[in-house]
Amino acid sequence: MLLRFRVANHRSIRDEQELSLSATGFTEGTARETSLSAGDRPITVLPALGIFGANASGKSNLLSALRFMRTAVRDSFVDWAKAPGKVPREPFKLDPACGEETTLFEVDLLLGHDPVRYTYGFELSDDRVEAEWLHAYSHGKRNVWFDREAARGDDGGDDEFVFRGTGFRGRRDDLVALTRPNALFLSVGATLNDPQLAVVHHWFTDNLRLVAPGGDVAKRTRWTQWLLAGPKWSDDHRDRVVRLLAAADLGLTGIDVDHDGGGLKLRHRAPGGAEVAMDFHAEESAGTHAWFGLLGYLLTTLDTGSVLLVDDLDSGLHPGLVAEVVRIFQDLDSNPRGAQLIFTTHDATLLGNAVLDRPLTPEQAWIATKCRSGETELYALTDAKPRKEENLELGYLRGRYGGIPRITAGQVARELREPS
Repeated sequence: MLLRFRVANHRSIRDEQELSLSATGFTEGTARETSLSAGDRPITVLPALGIFGANASGKSNLLSALRFMRTAVRDSFVDWAKAPGKVPREPFKLDPACGEETTLFEVDLLLGHDPVRYTYGFELSDDRVEAEWLHAYSHGKRNVWFDREAARGDDGGDDEFVFRGTGFRGRRDDLVALTRPNALFLSVGATLNDPQLAVVHHWFTDNLRLVAPGGDVAKRTRWTQWLLAGPKWSDDHRDRVVRLLAAADLGLTGIDVDHDGGGLKLRHRAPGGAEVAMDFHAEESAGTHAWFGLLGYLLTTLDTGSVLLVDDLDSGLHPGLVAEVVRIFQDLDSNPRGAQLIFTTHDATLLGNAVLDRPLTPEQAWIATKCRSGETELYALTDAKPRKEENLELGYLRGRYGGIPRITAGQVARELREPS
């Protein structure tokens, strides 16, 4: 499970921003209680979290930061070796000074059947890893597996690694010797099959998935189709896809997959009880494509208890269907393995009671806003201290919590009028 994510100096995110999935007192029964505790209180984790904000406020950049962290952990040992002395980061561009400052990424994770909390992070410059750390919290006590700092001075030298205690038992000297300045120690250790580092590495490579909007819909539909035709999915998986398609009120009764030619047809109920098969790519609507494309990632995430990142969850989907996706993650029966959903959206109905019975609690709603200097600021809706009975949907749309366009009614039309 993801407990917390911290990032600084990435795209529109200049100063350090933090996203927390640790629950407090506003969850109204939706949070997952763990076997760990902080003081005398159990640690509870949010299963779903929505990020609201105006266009270009930086919502997507927050998910991009998590994706970059995943890519760095997965690829730095091999792919970054092709460009020695280079790191493909994206610092904040509106302030030239940020090019000289490091980019920060850090996560708090809860991993394992007997859960252990880990803090892993790193700082990058344009040409190397400037710092990296991995700490484990066993029985509430911090154990420093490693702390890394870049070599200082014009004469270079080796990075400084500090291993405290017996928490990390791997081949320390061998792994340090094989770690390039522009490679992550975690990537090196996992690539060389260190079993301890592989636990954290595995979360990034297999338990973190990003679904993007727009042209990515075609890729998503191919993924769901491949899963339906692939050996890993049983008839039960196919039945679940059919049930979820039918639940979206699409009039569907079945799926036909051409395992050899790659074709896909959805069977529809016709008048009189007959079925008509329609070619998925040529005859189905954009909304059907969006829902079908999401299902493969959704079911895989639920089956593995991983984290699903969805940029513009409401793209191509009705608000009622978006609310049901959120409720899937909130429900213990449909989400028994503790999967998590983090998504961006413009759909304020997720905050309202009038129609959708408010699937998100106040602390599950975060706001991204862009300051006049062009940088993104991220904060929880609870920071605005809404009253328990407050209409969050109306409050958000009226700008009480921020995160809406700085625009007045009729402004766009006035901009198009000819000068008098």
